Order: sequence, then structure tokens, then C-alpha cells
Amino acid sequence: MRLSWLAAALGVLASPAVAIELDLNNVESIKEAASTIAFGLVRYYTGNYTGDTPGNLPDPYFWWEAGAMFGELVDYWALTGDDSYNAITQQAMIHQGTENGDFMPPNQTRTLGNDDQGFWGMAAMAAAENNFPNPPPDQPQWLALAQSLFNQWVSRWEEQTCGGGLRWQIFTFNNGYNYKNSISNGCFFNIAARLARYTGNQTYAEWATRVWDWEEEIGLITPEYVVRDGVGVDPITGECNNVTNVDPNQWTYNAGIFLHGAAVMYNLTNGSAEWRARVDGLLATTTATFFTAHEDPSVGSIVMFEQLCEPLGFCNIDQRSFKGYLTRWLAGTATVAPHTEPLIRPLLEANARAAARACSGNVPAPEFKGHPGTACGFRWTMAAGFDGMVGVGEQMNALAAVMYTLAARPGAPEPLTADTGGTSRGNYAAQGRTMDRGIAYADISLRDRVAAGFLTSAIVLGVVAGSAFVMI
Repeated sequence: MRLSWLAAALGVLASPAVAIELDLNNVESIKEAASTIAFGLVRYYTGNYTGDTPGNLPDPYFWWEAGAMFGELVDYWALTGDDSYNAITQQAMIHQGTENGDFMPPNQTRTLGNDDQGFWGMAAMAAAENNFPNPPPDQPQWLALAQSLFNQWVSRWEEQTCGGGLRWQIFTFNNGYNYKNSISNGCFFNIAARLARYTGNQTYAEWATRVWDWEEEIGLITPEYVVRDGVGVDPITGECNNVTNVDPNQWTYNAGIFLHGAAVMYNLTNGSAEWRARVDGLLATTTATFFTAHEDPSVGSIVMFEQLCEPLGFCNIDQRSFKGYLTRWLAGTATVAPHTEPLIRPLLEANARAAARACSGNVPAPEFKGHPGTACGFRWTMAAGFDGMVGVGEQMNALAAVMYTLAARPGAPEPLTADTGGTSRGNYAAQGRTMDRGIAYADISLRDRVAAGFLTSAIVLGVVAGSAFVMI
């Protein structure tokens, strides 16, 4: 699925930079650009082909990234009104949600991580918040899918090891079981906050606060609002040494998922000083860490980059999709915490201009099957635009960069709740196939009833990559 660096360089030199035309002052221009990029993205998907599995991307992409893609397509429909991909999105989410409503499909069980489920759960949550067309009545509903996942995570929360937190992997036989990482706990935090806002049920808010507090106590969120990747669990003692066993690497999606969740909590608590401080602190650190100067100042003063691996070309297939999630969560933050919009909008607009310029690759099939001359590259900092890197992650990043400028605008509508028009039906007691460990819920009101095999870099490789970047 990848071009070699040499072939990519030759391709860049041999083909003129067409790029996608984008006028950020014209909503129709933004929608047209997003449509072109979305078409190129969906052409990677084969799950709707006869004999393939709905919801799965072909190799080398893992299950969690498909969940991320369909979550983005839900937002694409909500922002643009283009329903071209609604049928495959609904089919994929229902199929992968399973008849048990648990996002534990049999074809993924042996490699299933908490974060893998999380990206599908966030897609379901986005569907509920956007009134994405509901599943048939005899199928699990969007809100109920998110609630089921929340309940599973509560049952997996481990006070006996490291004082709390979710492990990366669900099953003991999977590599990564002895690791508690920020993205798994960030998915829990993010969905809990959004469920609290959607339903008004205080239990969800209490769990969101509990996850945040644990991240701080174990040292994964620092007083400077640096979000570290994770901490190792001693397989014998069950202890977490948050001095020697913490992976200090910073990734865009770890920062973004906690930023957006904190913004939702800020919104839920009517602008509390505590959550505002967390939002503002995370936003400042995120901007300082993951934005850098573009080679062409006309694009914008700074644009997003994956600082740990992008400058030296170390990013793997998973990591090449991370920037799109931070983009999504920055836009979400601007929507539910409006005081951040004047800071976030210029960042997203610069990203959009840079990403559109990078969507100028003239790459033949099978590497790219979208419109000729519109393959999207990975690096947004290059004056030349397209860098020769193509794939699902690159295409998702660019789609996010362009379309989320429609969300981060003054007066943009907030995500729906059960009280403001949300129609998705919930099931607060949904458990899927997870044993009930005595979850105590707050009283459920009428509005409640109406109402992501991801493989992070191994710790050692991450530290080596980070060290190499620092030295260079």
C-alpha cells in the first residue's frame, strides 16, 4: 500500500502539483474539496464487496482504524449533508457492533484492545450526537452501543493494579496486556464525558472525573498538561512504577482525546473553572508541541505535525492517521468550549490549506483509486505539497483538515443531547458479553431512556525514536 521513498520522490518530480482547490471563505468550496477527498478515502474500503466483511479495511489496516474512518464519515455527512456513504457506514457499524451490541465481533476477539473498541464506540457516540440515521428497531442503537462499551470498561477497571486504569489489551494472551495506556483510558474518559452530556446521568460524569484523576495520579497527565503514552504493569506484583515504567512519548491523538473530553466536561459543568483550566492547559501544550512552521508562510504560520516520528520518517501505518483525530477533537473542542474557537480556528484553517495542497498526488491504482491527481500525502509542512505517502491515514487526515473547518466557526451548532433533539435510543444497563460487577447508576430520567488490533509502537522502539529525534 506504500510507495517507496525513491519512487515517491520521482513521482513528485514527474507529476505537476494539481492540488485540490479550496476557498475557506466559501462553504460550497469546502464541501466540494471534502467530497473529492472522501471519495478517495472510501475507495480503499472493500467491506461492502461480495464475500468481504462489512466494517473491515483490507490489509495492512487494523480493525480500529476502520472504526475511526466510519466515525469520520458520520461527521462528514453531518457537516456536508452528503449522504453518499451513509449506507456503507450504517452497515459497517451495525455489523461490527454485533447482535450483542458490544463491539466484540468474533473476527477480532483474539486481538481486541480497549482502544480498538473505543474508536468504534466514539463512532457510535458521534452517530447519536448527530442524529445519524438510526439502525432498524431490532438492531442495537447508537446510544446503546456506546453505553454497552462504557459498562464493559467499568467492569475492566482495575483498582488492584496501579490504583485503577484500563489495560491496553483485554485478554491476557495478547502482547500489551501489561501496559495501561492513555489512548485506552482516553477513550473511556471521552465517551463517559459525552454520555454524561447526552443523557444528563451523573454517573457517567463521575467516571470521567475518575479516569482523569487516575491519569494525573499515575503521571500520564503532568502538571504541565503533557499527556504521556502509558505505563507498564509489573506482571508479578501488579505495580506500576510511574518513574521508570512510564513511556513519555507524546502523540497527537493522546493529547486530542483528553482535550476534547475535558471540553465536554467544561460544557457539562456550565464552564467550571477547574475544567476550563484543564482545557486551556491542554490546548496550550498541544499547540506548542504538535504545530510547527510551514515551509511556505502563505499557507499559515504553523501547521500540525506528528513531532515524534514525522520529521525523520519513522511513522508507521497507524501513526500516519493520528493527526486527523487531533484535528477532529480540536474542532469538537471549539464547538463545546466556544472561548477556544478564536485560538483553534486559525490552526485548523492553516491545516486545511496545507492538506489541500498536499492532495496533489498523481498516483496510479492500486495505491490510490480516487480522482487522478488528488491523492493526499502525509506531511503538511512541505512547500511542494505532496510527499508521496498515500493510504487510509493520509486520506483521513486530509478529509478531517478540510471538513472540520465547517465545525470550528462562530455559532456552529453543538452536538445534540437527549434534551435538544437527539433521537437515538439508549440502554443504560447494556452489558454485551461482559460480566456485571455491580455498577451503581444514578437515577435514570426519561431523557436517558429516550436518549478502536490497534498496535501502538512498543515502548522501547518509541523511546529510541524519540531519543533519535531529540538528538538530531
